[in-house]
Amino acid sequence: MSDSAPVDPWDRARTLAMGTVVRVTTDDGREWRGAVVPPHELSGERILQLKLATGYNVGLRLAPTDTLEVLEAAPPIGNGSTAPVARSASPGSEPWLALLTTGGTIASRVDYRTGGVRPVQGESEILSFYPDLDRDGPVRVVPVFDRLSEEIGPPDWEEMARRTVAVLAEGASGVVIAHGTDTLAYTSAALSFLLEDLPGPVVIVGAQRSPDRPSSDGFTNLSAAVRLARHPELAEVVVVMHEGLSDDRFAIHRGTRVRKMHSSRRDAFRSRNGPPIGWIEGTTVHLVHPFRARSKGPARFSGPMGTGAMILWFHPGLEPSRAEAFVSGARGVVIAGTGLGNLALTHLPWIQRAISRGTTLAMTTQCLEGVADPYVYATGRELARAGVLYLGDMLPETAYTKLLWALGRSTDPKIVGELLLAPRAGEVEPRHEAEDHL
Repeated sequence: MSDSAPVDPWDRARTLAMGTVVRVTTDDGREWRGAVVPPHELSGERILQLKLATGYNVGLRLAPTDTLEVLEAAPPIGNGSTAPVARSASPGSEPWLALLTTGGTIASRVDYRTGGVRPVQGESEILSFYPDLDRDGPVRVVPVFDRLSEEIGPPDWEEMARRTVAVLAEGASGVVIAHGTDTLAYTSAALSFLLEDLPGPVVIVGAQRSPDRPSSDGFTNLSAAVRLARHPELAEVVVVMHEGLSDDRFAIHRGTRVRKMHSSRRDAFRSRNGPPIGWIEGTTVHLVHPFRARSKGPARFSGPMGTGAMILWFHPGLEPSRAEAFVSGARGVVIAGTGLGNLALTHLPWIQRAISRGTTLAMTTQCLEGVADPYVYATGRELARAGVLYLGDMLPETAYTKLLWALGRSTDPKIVGELLLAPRAGEVEPRHEAEDHL
């Protein structure tokens, strides 16, 4: 009979690598199986956090009488080690990806002192949540800045574009940009206009829930984005997010055609006025609709972004004087009109005055699908006659970023209008199938 004391499960648990799959049996007979995930700073003593097969996290307080079994070792990380490695080091001759981090929920965690979410503190904390990014090849983490997406604006889009061009010039075969979801569609559209001659994919990805929250989507979204960034043919700005609520299918949205449609669901993003370019299922990438192929490069920065653009959302009761005051001093205005691109004709006088001063006015629709067309109703004809540019099926946020891009290229309203109307990055479809008007 052995006199040795039983092994305390906590002594073993706190040495396990992230991703190790374990089974914990409590002294009352309950069993828990999951992958070890990083604890937060206020987890408390003897708390082991596991990600269950459902995608939810659970924290278990291990008692000395509980048992812990290792079922699967943590997956290797490229160099055969189960410990995080410094992916900022210069990759060798093997094809490599760049992961640009900008903040947002995908690079945040819960602050349990306040109950809110805070950005992770630097590269090491990011790697602790995503320890196997380079399973299929080297990934270099490039911190750009650390901001929630509502704080990101046109100068930041320029910085992301320049960093993207820089890492592609250094030899990256693809780029992933981790970004907050609230303004992700603006950034994806802006980068679609700011980047030219791409020799590889630029994949923007976010998360609706931080990596230490239950049912986080960050890890699966990022894994799918990294997989797409290695695609040998694709070379445009796209967004990869959950296609549904399960973790087995991810949509590939064109950067100028995507919109956040729900405030919190994991499948919040949808392509508008057309289907996604394709999907990612498991380890397979399905590109089923036309996409932009790789160029010989080098990638070019097509900036800068201009200033003095805004979006005016028309609504019933909007007084013309208030609308005119709102756009006063603007170089360009995107109007989100009703239906086919309408607003009350009481606004026509100030619109005419603004256009005569050299302000570019462009019309989109508030509708989630369809086009802005001036030739159906008399209102549209009057607005078009006044010089309002109708942008077809371009999304308002895409039109806004394109207007900023056009204002950065010319001070001549005529040239700005021509740039705004000319197709550039799949942002407008000149022809649509005939639809029934009920």
